[in-house]
Amino acid sequence: MDTEDGPVDGRWSRRRFVGAVAGTAAVVALPSPAAPPAATTAAAHEPRPAAPPRRPSGPRPLYVGTYTSVDGGGTGIGLASYDPATGRITGSGTLTGVPDPSYLAVHPDGRTLYAVDERQDGGVTAVRLADRQVLGTRGTGGAGPCHLSVHPSGRWLLSANYGSGSVAVHPVDTSGALGERTDVVTHTTPPPGPGQQGPHAHQFVTGPDGGHVLAVDLGTDTVYSYRLDQAKGTLTEVAQAHTRPGAGPRHLTFHPGGRYAYLANEVDDTVAVCGYDPDSGRLTIGEPQSTGSGGGTNYPAQFVVTADGGYAFLANRGHNSLARYAVEAGGARLRLLGTVPVGGDFPRQIALSPDGGLLFAANQRSGTVTVFHVAADSGELRSAGAPFPSPVAVCALPL
Repeated sequence: MDTEDGPVDGRWSRRRFVGAVAGTAAVVALPSPAAPPAATTAAAHEPRPAAPPRRPSGPRPLYVGTYTSVDGGGTGIGLASYDPATGRITGSGTLTGVPDPSYLAVHPDGRTLYAVDERQDGGVTAVRLADRQVLGTRGTGGAGPCHLSVHPSGRWLLSANYGSGSVAVHPVDTSGALGERTDVVTHTTPPPGPGQQGPHAHQFVTGPDGGHVLAVDLGTDTVYSYRLDQAKGTLTEVAQAHTRPGAGPRHLTFHPGGRYAYLANEVDDTVAVCGYDPDSGRLTIGEPQSTGSGGGTNYPAQFVVTADGGYAFLANRGHNSLARYAVEAGGARLRLLGTVPVGGDFPRQIALSPDGGLLFAANQRSGTVTVFHVAADSGELRSAGAPFPSPVAVCALPL
């Protein structure tokens, strides 16, 4: 295997090849993480689950990421809107000028959209949403960036370079535009896992405490914890958490309580509950458990968790389903409730609407976005209607 879906040195990478080719209840609990600090410290670190915001009454914006350099791909970032009540999507064109925008994120103030440019000479691009003006692109210092996120302070953009196995930090100015990167770190240890030729950073995200940022690396079977200097934008590694060899960790999602997270392992088709210590930034990875795929060919992609912390959903590529879990024991346990067909082929990414009432799935091979109503009391998923066609849909971002 090379890399996973983006072009590196003119070759098909594994990231793109996987996308172009073609339940019994289970309970796994994680041993409790390190004893929490004193009550005053714990209260300062531990976010409390928030009630979902009220459902808006009018249409809301939806942005769709794609690949522009593949046959049948898009020509830029797809522009659309959705009805929060019905889930129906209406297309409104394309924002061009951003190459291979395979992952999207929005600034906390909602005014700026960010996209990776998943190419050999990787970049990240900022777009002002008020007039859809491209504010510029900055190099990530690596190859094939596949994920980015904005620090909750709004001052730093974090990106993961899959092809080169590195993570980068860029400053964000008051206009939302990006400055030159302040740091880039390549994962050199441990050595690559079974079947991997090198490190493959797949995600870079801020921990619930805000002071630590975590990088998930599929190639080294490791989640790296860094301390982010919020004045300088530099990284200091503080911990490593290792999956079992060959798991291929892809994506980590935190429970709103701040003490637990859920890890999707792409290569061995498992998930794991993780404990998180906000004081040290250390992650503790629990035992692997089922994705609900039944043992067939499947590559779990991403978790999302409801705002109240009661349910988690997992995108299964290959099985083409959404797995539904009940979250128990304050976040320490996932109980698989079953799966539902995603209504498309190869769900690369999923996202909840801001009010939590809808779940969107970007289906790479079928070139569609499917939408589901989410029942607040049970976490049950119900199709919101016909899929929305969008070329090589690999990311759906509802605002």
